[in-house]
Amino acid sequence: MLFEGVCGVSVLSVNLAENGYDIVIEHGALVSLGNRCREVGLKGVAAVISNPTVSALYGAEVKKSLVTAGFSVVLIDIPDGEEFKNSTTLNRLYDDLLAAGVDRGSFIVALGGGVVGDVAGYAAATWMRGIPFVQVPTTLLAQVDSSVGGKTGIDHPKGKNLIGAFYQPRLVLIDINTLTTLDRRQFRAGLAEVIKYGVVIDRPFFEFVESNCAAILEMKPDVLIDIILRSCHIKAQVVEMDEKEAGLRAILNYGHTLGHAFETLSGYQCLVHGEAVAIGMVLASRISVAKGICSRDDAARICALISRCGLPVDIPPYDRQQLLNTVAADKKSKSGSITFICNKGIGMYAMSQHTSEELLRLSGLEA
Repeated sequence: MLFEGVCGVSVLSVNLAENGYDIVIEHGALVSLGNRCREVGLKGVAAVISNPTVSALYGAEVKKSLVTAGFSVVLIDIPDGEEFKNSTTLNRLYDDLLAAGVDRGSFIVALGGGVVGDVAGYAAATWMRGIPFVQVPTTLLAQVDSSVGGKTGIDHPKGKNLIGAFYQPRLVLIDINTLTTLDRRQFRAGLAEVIKYGVVIDRPFFEFVESNCAAILEMKPDVLIDIILRSCHIKAQVVEMDEKEAGLRAILNYGHTLGHAFETLSGYQCLVHGEAVAIGMVLASRISVAKGICSRDDAARICALISRCGLPVDIPPYDRQQLLNTVAADKKSKSGSITFICNKGIGMYAMSQHTSEELLRLSGLEA
């Protein structure tokens, strides 16, 4: 799956039956974007979808790389923030694609964080019944999680990611240098997904993050490459075994069921995604203790690492009925039962079925 190229380039291959692609990780990767798009057979107009903040920083460099490789390029900005990951933004994006002449022989480049990647990917999946797209994630959260695996979509007022499609990119290009301009809060938010992999899949990785927490927060280049590479490797392995979340891939939702609920109740403004997932992981570890599959010491250790990474561990105020309704509307809910991911200690997972009422009780939210 992994091979090291020349000049510090790391390449992971996601091996899927029909939709395989490479994840390229390197310093200064944006310069090579145009040539890499050519190498994977992309043609026509390149519609670069970003937000005003990221576009101002990297839009010109991305456009130059694509133009140099022979592509016609159009830059399209969408608003920045989870609260804009909705049908209104999507429809305006369709208008812009139509005005720019983006047809079935064209492709989309998603330049930005998780919101840009999700919306642009869903636009690619649905525009003219599907055109190719490339993920160029510029936030840590997008680099270690949302850009890999083909989950695309938008939010509904009653729940996060309720509208979407599995649609794999042709390429994921990760430029480590983009993290130098990332807001510190957003950087810490990305660490929630990194911790997640260690808690439910890879104990040595969890211990690596524990041991290197200070260097990670100082954004030491070598350790950043290590956590991004290892996170992508773990996620790629899971996606290869279960591309469309028929079973195993659900383990990557650890911390997300209750986290998404608090994120939704905040109006996608008070909590950013990684912060909500951090709170969700604290609650998931409590539920795991209540079910007898995780020791209190391990749960405390998980909570301590989340806190050391600058992420919230305290439960925000909530209305019980609103929380119940939001959890019940989770897309993993079937016939009133939710597939919930627990941690068996650190480094292993367990799946179980619960109602939203049971989850609140087991997590101690009603204590």
